[in-house]
Amino acid sequence: MPEFKTLHYEIADHTLTLTMNRPERLNAFNSQMQREFLEALDHADSDDEIRVVIVTGEGRGFCAGADLEKGAETFDYDSQTEDAKTERASNEGRQGGDNAWLRDGGGLLSLRLYEFNKPIIAAINGPAVGVGVTMTLPMDIRLASTAARIGFVFSRRGIVPEACSSYFLPRVVGVSKALEWAYSGKVFDAEEALEGGLVRSIHEPEDLMPAAQAIASEIATNTSAISVTMIRHMMWRMLGADHPMEAHKVDSRGIFHLGQGADAHEGVVSFLEKRAPDFTLKTSEDMPEFFPWWDERHFE
Repeated sequence: MPEFKTLHYEIADHTLTLTMNRPERLNAFNSQMQREFLEALDHADSDDEIRVVIVTGEGRGFCAGADLEKGAETFDYDSQTEDAKTERASNEGRQGGDNAWLRDGGGLLSLRLYEFNKPIIAAINGPAVGVGVTMTLPMDIRLASTAARIGFVFSRRGIVPEACSSYFLPRVVGVSKALEWAYSGKVFDAEEALEGGLVRSIHEPEDLMPAAQAIASEIATNTSAISVTMIRHMMWRMLGADHPMEAHKVDSRGIFHLGQGADAHEGVVSFLEKRAPDFTLKTSEDMPEFFPWWDERHFE
């Protein structure tokens, strides 16, 4: 099991709980946390015992956004020394190239979450602002504590939304609500997040993780791992499709290839025999031959 300084990595009942662990800074996001998140997701993708991931925060915060310890220079990347740019690129796992240092670290995390092969649940236990909330947008299900406070505060810091949130946020809550929150940069409570469609449900602090774990258990106990991986990518990627024919192409190939597999046979037989299914196929080695069906995108 990997060990990290800014994250707790705990597996139980086929669920990985990733807990951001900088409570003295309200789990503020820095380059080390960003790098460790990428490493943790890589480990989780390669571990077939992990079926679902829950992300939460240690202490009273979820994530207070970017760590502002550098003060006014926090977002002024061009003013950094060449050594600092090189270190930053290395810390954050950036692609090579002359402008690799330019890339937004939160965006690298969001892109990795988008490519992830397993369901991800955000259990927002406290303040989640800036990257602390935009990182949750490529996650699949968001639950909030009554103690949560959420803000897309970029306009109040003189910058723009990051972590690919101009792609994800309108798709999650609609463009009008996304613009209202991003224009104002205000911090709002869990009730407004629920009304706006950002979170699924609100829970008392002590009930938040049990609620997230119950959702994870429902998935891990009853479903085929390869089916869930296919569903995750089909749903997210079809949001950008220009015609339903694109979905029909993937649906048809998915039914054809998965229908030949052991999990499809078991799914039907277990239903007919009125028993719990015993799915055996693994995402690490049993995905259909046409997966992935999309082309990799590169930063320019």
